[in-house]
Amino acid sequence: MQVVASEINKRVSEWQTDTFDKKTQEEIENLKNTNPEELTESFYKDLEFGTGGMRGVMGIGTNRINKYTLGKSTQGLSNYLQTQFTGEEIKAVIAYDCRHNSDTLAQIVADVFSANGIKVFLFSSLRPTPELSFAVKELDCHCGIVLTASHNPPEYNGYKVYWQDGGQLVPPQDGEIITEINALQYSDIKFQANTSLIKKIDSEIDSVFIDQSVKNGSFAADQEAKDNTTIVFTSLHGTSITAVPETLKKAGYQNVHIVKEQEVPDGNFPTVKSPNPEEPEALAMAMQLAKEVNADIVIGTDPDCDRLGIAVRNTKGELQLLNGNQTMIVMTWFLLEHYKNKKGLSGNEFVASTIVSTPMMRSLSNAYGVEYKEVLTGFKWIAKLIKDFPEKHFIGGGEESFGFMVGDFVRDKDAVTSTLLACEIVAFTKSKGSSFYTTLLDLYVKHGFYKENLVSLVKKGIDGAAEIKKTMIDLRNNPPKFINEEKVVLIEDYQTSIATNIQDHTEKSIDVPKSNVLIFYTEEGSKIAARPSGTEPKIKFYMSVQGTLTTIDDFENTQQQLDDKIVAIKKDLNLT
Repeated sequence: MQVVASEINKRVSEWQTDTFDKKTQEEIENLKNTNPEELTESFYKDLEFGTGGMRGVMGIGTNRINKYTLGKSTQGLSNYLQTQFTGEEIKAVIAYDCRHNSDTLAQIVADVFSANGIKVFLFSSLRPTPELSFAVKELDCHCGIVLTASHNPPEYNGYKVYWQDGGQLVPPQDGEIITEINALQYSDIKFQANTSLIKKIDSEIDSVFIDQSVKNGSFAADQEAKDNTTIVFTSLHGTSITAVPETLKKAGYQNVHIVKEQEVPDGNFPTVKSPNPEEPEALAMAMQLAKEVNADIVIGTDPDCDRLGIAVRNTKGELQLLNGNQTMIVMTWFLLEHYKNKKGLSGNEFVASTIVSTPMMRSLSNAYGVEYKEVLTGFKWIAKLIKDFPEKHFIGGGEESFGFMVGDFVRDKDAVTSTLLACEIVAFTKSKGSSFYTTLLDLYVKHGFYKENLVSLVKKGIDGAAEIKKTMIDLRNNPPKFINEEKVVLIEDYQTSIATNIQDHTEKSIDVPKSNVLIFYTEEGSKIAARPSGTEPKIKFYMSVQGTLTTIDDFENTQQQLDDKIVAIKKDLNLT
């Protein structure tokens, strides 16, 4: 710890020089005197780019989101842009969400870009993340930035970088930009804005984005079906209120009930413990309103509007929350059916998902003769596929963490268009005497019943990071031979890029970028993945089990069997 302590002291001393403003220096002095543990947490490392960009707690220090850490990243990005696009008028677009300081931090990022001679389009108020992705291409920009921390607690903020194609930063650009950033001193940051290079943008992008969302998210539902569909929507105090209601209205949906208590953007998220649509509690107010108005569907989006959680009526007529895998399966089926019936499938199409999502995506795609591509966790990898395979047509894709993307007009998960797609499915299936939920059960009968579960273990701070690291090392060095008495037959290690067949002792290379992920497959078809989060202090365990569903009438019994298996797996891995 002597070396670590020495490095921390060196960093703290640097931040008490004239390079940093008086307020920052005073806050450091206060932490020295009142909270040395927090001072250590703030300086013991640098914030890093993960699967969703740079995300962290706001405050002073190298391990915090503040004007200097974002300024340094933006300066490094500016330097990189100038080396890559010599002689061009370099342009960037910036958006931000409802979080505390997002507007201020967005302005600082704009100032640094402009100080480096880069033209900036800055949204004058909060906007959804998918609109930023869209704006990058619409405005022919070289990059885009969105200030957001997705569904993290109120003390967090973050910084996501998008490239020319509208997708998030991926290799090799990310590594090259990080090298530029790491080569800088904080004194190298140019904070003095060239205001003539900063242009505020608003409705001129909003209207085009919403029109494209309607175009890409509208499919089979006729107006009568839409009129017979009742929707409850909540923005969970986030940015989606600026786009989703108008998108639904333009698409022809009139019976939309908005949760008023959660309508106003608010970085405190006062009505929820967590503004995360994965959490049932986050949708509690929407579920109550849905009961009052007899809604067919409940939809809630996270603060930056890239993910959505939904509830639909089950076979008993009760509102049933769905997980991200279930929603993704039905959405993918609907798109595949549409293409098959309306356009025809040529064999040149593909859908995509991630290595920790349900294996049912592969089974469903194969049934339609459509190529299935699987990538690392993070939607940037799905967007990259579109760029890497321009000769192929991307239909849609998603991930288990409640994100979905329809087509390629946006190159990130998009809760605006996906919300419309979910409503289209509800309206269409209802008009045909079925439902969103019954369709899901039908798919289980046809393609196999897959059931997933996620365990996220929070491990904060220095000790937590060390514990997560040790867990992954132990799993690599001593992999389980059996999980819940099921023999492990295949181990995929994405850090070494090797898949090991335990039965015949053969190895195959894994053709995706390296990542700290381990996946274990058992002889009965169970799949267990372990992965440290790239944006939060968590280690996540993803479990997938499967069975055969003979008829819909057998659903409850078969589901209980799969639930029991998941419980047993958790117990065996000490995750309970």
